[in-house]
Amino acid sequence: MSPHKRLDAQIRFVLEIDKLKGVLRQSWLLDGERRENSAEHSWHVAMMALVLAEHANAPVDATRAAMMLMLHDVVEIDAGDTFAYDTAAHADKEAREHAAADRLFGLLPADTGAALRALWDEFEAAETIDARFANALDRLMPMLHNLHTQGRAWQANGVTADKVLARNHVIADGSERLWAYARGVIDEAVNKGYLAPAVTYTSG
Repeated sequence: MSPHKRLDAQIRFVLEIDKLKGVLRQSWLLDGERRENSAEHSWHVAMMALVLAEHANAPVDATRAAMMLMLHDVVEIDAGDTFAYDTAAHADKEAREHAAADRLFGLLPADTGAALRALWDEFEAAETIDARFANALDRLMPMLHNLHTQGRAWQANGVTADKVLARNHVIADGSERLWAYARGVIDEAVNKGYLAPAVTYTSG
């Protein structure tokens, strides 16, 4: 590929991912003015990786984790944001997102596209230390948004404490310390009435 065509491909990808700014998530900004978009979420969790790396279960490459988090939701340009607690929508989520990854990373020169796709795949597999930590942060951030917006997204979607526990216990795979913190978030949200308790929920 000539340098000119290579640059054209890179710019095409850069312009295409602008669409991520228009993909709305269920989480609300902390000021309560509007829902956040997926580009904002990606930036925020990438920053978390740089700030919170010391809390990982094992030494982690914070830069690699941040790169994964910058990339992890790019596929939502085509696949949309699948709400974490929407069981039906999750049925074909993997297929939709893999097709989106094929198209989007395929816009880039082959070497760059393959490198970024490999990071995306690593995040999805959640088998490496870096990926497990990145996934932990991706799960923790919406919990923080809900706590500080009085459970707005949880309440709007009928989410209960047992569902939050079941979905987010994988945080411990990346950071036991952050999972302990997350359990405290759940306890506080239940105690303040932001999150509905369930019969199976136990504090602590």
